[in-house]
Order: sequence, then structure tokens, then C-alpha cells
Amino acid sequence: MGNNNLDQIRYEEAVKKVKKLKGFYTHALVYVVINIMIVIANVQNLDPGESYFQFKNFFTAFFWGIGLLAHAMGTFIPYFILGKDWEERKIKELMEKERNVNKWE
Repeated sequence: MGNNNLDQIRYEEAVKKVKKLKGFYTHALVYVVINIMIVIANVQNLDPGESYFQFKNFFTAFFWGIGLLAHAMGTFIPYFILGKDWEERKIKELMEKERNVNKWE
């Protein structure tokens, strides 16, 4: 396999990583903006003397936050746990297996 192919694979993997990061950052930004709007709406709808610190006021932020956390884990944890070279090693391994299978056909 030539260096050109390896460079192309690295480029495609980098593009995938950037898309995942962009997707997460967009998700996080929308989470913050929407939840600020919800907080403002909830504060404006409070009765006199009513405390803001009730679960109903944090319902959306809490459950959406769980989804955002899952998105963050899917974006960042694989590289943290498996190492930055894991993907490249796995790609080489799979390509080698494919080459060996095709060699015998």
C-alpha cells in the first residue's frame, strides 16, 4: 500500500473526527441557548414568593443534559480509552485481513 493511500485514509479519518466534534459543539451550543430561554420563561412565570429551585424548572435541562453527556462520551471517550493510534492500527489490521482473504481467492 502506498503512502498516498495511507494519507488518504488519515485525511478521511480526520474529516470524520472533525464532523463528530462539530456535531457535539453544535449540540452543546443549542443546549445552552435553549435552556437559557427556558430558564427565562420559567422565572417570568413564577408566582410571588415561589422558589425557582424545583425539579419542574430543571426537567428539560436534566434529561437533555443526559443526552448531551452521552453525545460527549461518544465523541471524546473512545480516543481517551483506546488511544489516538487505535483507529489507525485497527484500520491497518482490517486492511491486512482483507488483503489476505483476497490473496487466496
